Amino acid sequence: MDRRQRAERLGRARRPPRPRRRRLAVLSAALFLFLPAACGGGDDGHGDRPATASSTGVPGDIVVASGRDVTGKNGIRQRLIDAWNTEQEKAGTGYHARLVELPGNADEQRSQLLGALQSGSAAYDVVNLDVTWVPEFAAAGLISPLPGSLLDEDVIPAVASTARWKGEVYAAPFNSDVGLLYYRRDHLRQAGVERPDLTGGLDWPRLKRLISTLDDHRPEGYEEGWTTQLAGYEGRTVNAVEAFASAAGDDFALTDEDGRYTATVEELTEGITELRRRTEEGAVLPDAFTSDEAASLGDFAAGRTTFLRHWPYVYPALHQSFPGGERLGVTALPGRAVLGGQNLAVTAGSPRATKAAELIRYLTGRESERCLLDAGFAATRTSAYTDDAVTCAVAAATPSAAPTGEGADTVPRDAAGRPAYARDVLLPALREAVHRPRTPLYGAFTQTFTAELGALFAENPPGDAELARRLDEALRRALPD
Repeated sequence: MDRRQRAERLGRARRPPRPRRRRLAVLSAALFLFLPAACGGGDDGHGDRPATASSTGVPGDIVVASGRDVTGKNGIRQRLIDAWNTEQEKAGTGYHARLVELPGNADEQRSQLLGALQSGSAAYDVVNLDVTWVPEFAAAGLISPLPGSLLDEDVIPAVASTARWKGEVYAAPFNSDVGLLYYRRDHLRQAGVERPDLTGGLDWPRLKRLISTLDDHRPEGYEEGWTTQLAGYEGRTVNAVEAFASAAGDDFALTDEDGRYTATVEELTEGITELRRRTEEGAVLPDAFTSDEAASLGDFAAGRTTFLRHWPYVYPALHQSFPGGERLGVTALPGRAVLGGQNLAVTAGSPRATKAAELIRYLTGRESERCLLDAGFAATRTSAYTDDAVTCAVAAATPSAAPTGEGADTVPRDAAGRPAYARDVLLPALREAVHRPRTPLYGAFTQTFTAELGALFAENPPGDAELARRLDEALRRALPD
């Protein structure tokens, strides 16, 4: 494909998104077990409607509202709750926890929770919040402060900070998340790369050099070097924050600790320039501009691209499609990576707040976090990655290889049974990850940020300084002092 053809394709990709069919024939059905909550909820047999005062069942029910568990039907979250229920039954406490999975994508789930808690229409005791929602729910008085002991020194510091607001602990980190770079070792070998193992990491200049090599020695089905999630939703915000943080270094901040907007036009210009470099013609797959997590995962698995920016939860799914580990690799994302994840909080209206906090302590304890790591989540505690004495006692903690539950575990594991990449790749990435702005107005921020940056991917985009000026004005309106 010559440069003129690439330019034409890129121009088509930068137009407003339109429906299209994807070539995903080689993508195994197992991949779809691990799609994120943003791709839709689902009924796992535990109900998909909000619990109301008349539907709580047993008076001692502790109702936990959460997005979909990406580890599949009867996933690890449900199994941990079942294990807690067994302990309560043995002790005769009369309490029973019940998981309610909310339908819809992350934005829809946030709206459902806000509406339900503000109106009192749902009897939720525990809510599983995206890390970016904690300031909003805390500032609105919808969740209650929790004991500070939930954030002991075993919790990864960067992760622990997502649970605090205004000096109070309002949540406990349940499972974390961070951007990673997946890559096709088989593509690199076919292109003649002598060392196709990139576990030690790489920077963007080296990534660009590898892409240039791939362009000169194109594997079968290969189109462009890397792909990510740049459609007009939270994926675009995440990718942009990573570019902005990489440009700014340790001084990166769009807001201060109180959520007030603090960036300058000059800082925004540097971030936009970095984002433009990462998404320029000849580097990124054109379909990335209209891709979400599911679409980018499919393109990578289909061999259209060699590098994929994605989250830890797809590690098990990809190893089901590429068993043996010879064709697939994962390493730290070049530059800075964004921290994600979900935190558990007790609702302000819960009549069972003390017992709900006890449930949270169990679900976020050392053994539970090890179970979450084994099943495919990013654990929030250092011990899950480093202490071999911490093990998971919950049955069938590892994911199966097929939707029916049949088949052997295909995830490469270390001698202690953890995912092989956990200690040397995932843990360092979590420790060094950056936050998205922490503000009660995060919804307004991300909507504004995503919409304004869309101009960068349109036909005839403005210059970096002009786009930065527009973005600065919009963010000042969205995040007033």
